[in-house]
Formats: sequence, structure tokens, C-alpha cells
Amino acid sequence: MRFYFLTLGILAVWRITHLFNAEDGPWDLLVRFRRLAGEGVWGSLLDCFYCLSIWVAAPFAYGLGNDWKERLLLWPALSGGAILAERLTASRDRGIPPPADYYEEPEEDPDVVLRPQERTTPDSTHAR
Repeated sequence: MRFYFLTLGILAVWRITHLFNAEDGPWDLLVRFRRLAGEGVWGSLLDCFYCLSIWVAAPFAYGLGNDWKERLLLWPALSGGAILAERLTASRDRGIPPPADYYEEPEEDPDVVLRPQERTTPDSTHAR
């Protein structure tokens, strides 16, 4: 399999999954389709981009793979690529959280607030 087909497969899985999950479609056909699916298993599947991308990726993996081993590896790879594309392009108002930022506190010197101690020598204590 060429990298070109993998990229096209990921983009196609993302596009179709996004279409069914988030878009209204012409004449609001997809909104009506999602309402028709209801609150059951099919409605829940259409509401979850991650879940839906797994099932959209299955026929693409079958069509793009050369043997069963490659198809089994392509299936989650196509879904994962579509999920990454969705995370990169998702708008914040749709309720999809952005990827977490990594932050680490700088290491502080524990004696910053304390006054440095003066070293005393046996001669300095009697000199005052």
C-alpha cells in the first residue's frame, strides 16, 4: 500500500464521518436522518465521532488493504487518522475539548525566601 492511498483513505473516512456526525446536509437531510435514528444505538453511534469513524473506516480498510493482516491494521489506523484530523479541525464551540497542554512548574530553590546564614568563626563571635 502506498502512503498516498493511506492519506486519501484517512481524509475520506474523516469527511464521511464528519458529514454524518456534524453537518446538516442539503435540505437538512442529515439532520432528519440523525433525528430518525433516535436515542438508541444508532442515534448514539451518529452522535459520537470516535465511534462512527470506526465503522466508516471498516469498508475503506477492506478496499484499501491487500490481505487480511493489512486490512486489520488499516481499520484502526484509518479511524485514528480521521480522529486526529477531527481534533485538529474541530471548532471549540462544538464542545470538543482541545488537546491538553503540557505544563511543568520550574524547579525552585527551597532557600529563596530564607536569609542566608552568616558563617561564624570562633574569632568572629568574640570580636564584637
